[in-house]
Amino acid sequence: MLETSARLLRLLSLLQSRTDWTGAELAGRLGVGLRTVRRDIERLRELGYPVDATPGVAGGYRLGVGAALPPLLLDDEEAVAVAISLRTAATGSVAGLGEGALRALAKVQQLLPSRLRHRVGAFRETTVALGGAAAPAVNADLLAAVAAACRDHRRLRLRYRGRDEVSQGEAEREAQREAQGEALWEAQRETQRETLREVEPHRLVHTPRRWYLLAWDLGKDDWRTFRMDRVEGPLGPPGARFTPRPLPEDDAAAYVSRSITSAPYRYRARILYHAPLEAVAPRTSPGAGRLEAVDGRTCVFLAGSNSLDELAVHVAVKGFDFEVLDPPELVPYLREVAGRLMRAAGEGGQH
Repeated sequence: MLETSARLLRLLSLLQSRTDWTGAELAGRLGVGLRTVRRDIERLRELGYPVDATPGVAGGYRLGVGAALPPLLLDDEEAVAVAISLRTAATGSVAGLGEGALRALAKVQQLLPSRLRHRVGAFRETTVALGGAAAPAVNADLLAAVAAACRDHRRLRLRYRGRDEVSQGEAEREAQREAQGEALWEAQRETQRETLREVEPHRLVHTPRRWYLLAWDLGKDDWRTFRMDRVEGPLGPPGARFTPRPLPEDDAAAYVSRSITSAPYRYRARILYHAPLEAVAPRTSPGAGRLEAVDGRTCVFLAGSNSLDELAVHVAVKGFDFEVLDPPELVPYLREVAGRLMRAAGEGGQH
């Protein structure tokens, strides 16, 4: 009996490790005949594991999708990865996920052998979450509903608070109007009214702090990027199916990065770095700005902000020589900051 149970666990582990197996491959791995493999497959099905079989010479077995969630077999590295991921998820930016992650973590830790429990325990005991400004939490059910609509290509009606990030073309038009003296960014920054938006959801994109929805706004007849923490739940039933539209360029992540860094801010920065893009990129967050190569020795950093302080920090701490192309207000501000730093360095050297 013990031999049969051990063989079943080994068979289940093999089925979970790869998509498709032939009967001969499984028999060879288990050291048994094909008839024994077929009997063991039937035992797994009786235990609730949906094993699909394809007849014929090219047929075989694969672990299917069932109505229930049977136990999983994990190797050492997978078990540790799951435990650490669950602990990280418990302090993440998705509301309602923390409690479920902690419950799942308790079950995983209870089943871990002592050698793995010590590894996970060391991670728990020697790490702490860094405090700071808390990111707005997003409801897990809301994220799941939006993800399903993206997958199934179903329209959604969103109750949305505040301003969405505008499309690239509109951002350029508003920049021109701002240059002519229209302070549109101030009114838009303060707008927090709720609007009803009908959209064709395309992709969910997330940074370490925020979740965004990239969607085609039917009312604006253009692409928009919505912050998911500003979407009011629950959502209504999904609407009509739609045919996905091609993005104007690049992929969803790149497009959202451009949207959230070039939206109508008070200041739009263009900084020329005297370093290749490959050297500057590791020091640039996609949520802070985007980089464009000029040639093999220089690149341009583009970002938006309502604060010269924020821009000064972003451009100065990368560790490369640079020139300010825009905005002109940043140049005297950097001189002022440089003067304070030099005075502080001079005073420090006298002690």
